[in-house]
Amino acid sequence: MAGNTFGRVFTVTSFGESHGPALGCVVDGCPPGLEISEPDLQLDVDRRRPGTSQYTSQRHESDTVRILSGVFEGRTTGTPIAILVENEDQRSRDYEKIKDRFRPGHADYTYQQKYGFRDYRGGGRSSARETVVRVAAGAIARKFLRERLKVTVHGYLAQMGPIIIEPVDLQSAYDNPFFCPDPSRIAELEDFIWRVREAGDSIGARVTVIANGVPPGWGEPVFERLDADLASAMMGINAVKGVEIGAGFKSVEQRGSEHRDEMTPHGFKSNHAGGILGGISSGQDIVVSLALKPTSSITLPGQTINLKGAPVEVVTTGRHDPCVGIRATPIAEAMLALVLIDHYLRFRAQCADVVSATPVITQR
Repeated sequence: MAGNTFGRVFTVTSFGESHGPALGCVVDGCPPGLEISEPDLQLDVDRRRPGTSQYTSQRHESDTVRILSGVFEGRTTGTPIAILVENEDQRSRDYEKIKDRFRPGHADYTYQQKYGFRDYRGGGRSSARETVVRVAAGAIARKFLRERLKVTVHGYLAQMGPIIIEPVDLQSAYDNPFFCPDPSRIAELEDFIWRVREAGDSIGARVTVIANGVPPGWGEPVFERLDADLASAMMGINAVKGVEIGAGFKSVEQRGSEHRDEMTPHGFKSNHAGGILGGISSGQDIVVSLALKPTSSITLPGQTINLKGAPVEVVTTGRHDPCVGIRATPIAEAMLALVLIDHYLRFRAQCADVVSATPVITQR
């Protein structure tokens, strides 16, 4: 299967299925000398791990990260870094009774049509379980960005169904299972998700991720623009159906006099562009939002067809997230970090010695 490698200079190639023995990835292009260890990766991986709260899938995986190569005496060597995460709590029997019918809204039907054969256990390769190794790889990128370049990445749940959440305290997003940046809204989210789950249904969500400290100059002006690569990376996350950079679709309602981010010697007056102009970082915060659909793995009966094309009913049992957006924040952060380190290394290769006469300004 093609399409398993992400990036140009800093690359990630993933492998494995939801119910196979393990998932893993090979990270190539990481600069040598970065202090890295399995606990560094485990910290981020644990934040997306299932079974850590009553609001997510109850699949119990330790998601223990193993580094198999590319690190010696606690530092990256510049050679490929192989990462492995074993599956420990597969329950394939949950899928036996629906193996010959397609779950609507899932990749079952398209996989069958493309390959003529599919792994029906939990979605196989198309399962969001695969993102565990992206988060592990993203932890490497994140640490490099933070320690070498002072670039930090963070994110939060911005909306669940009709509940819109304003970022009151960004740090508090890491102190609750929803990644909610407003502690006063957690009880409301708890009540809402329980009502959705009791109804046997699911709900969508919106997640926002932000990178602070990105200098101007990263990205390309035509193909492989920074915003285009970010949109591609975020759309590559399971269940994502929409991506916004900065103001995104709100810009439809704005006038040019409002949307343009006016500049002063002291900084930009706004950041509707989301930190990217003409495909190149402006030095402002990079702001990306993504919309995640409600999962179709629900217990409410639905209409579908079987392998022979006959009409049948389908009910998906097993362990599933009532809102996949709850665990999406660490995944989106990882993809943001992976895009940024890749573009930094491209910038370093071509433009590291460029000197501009114009001073760098940031957002006021």
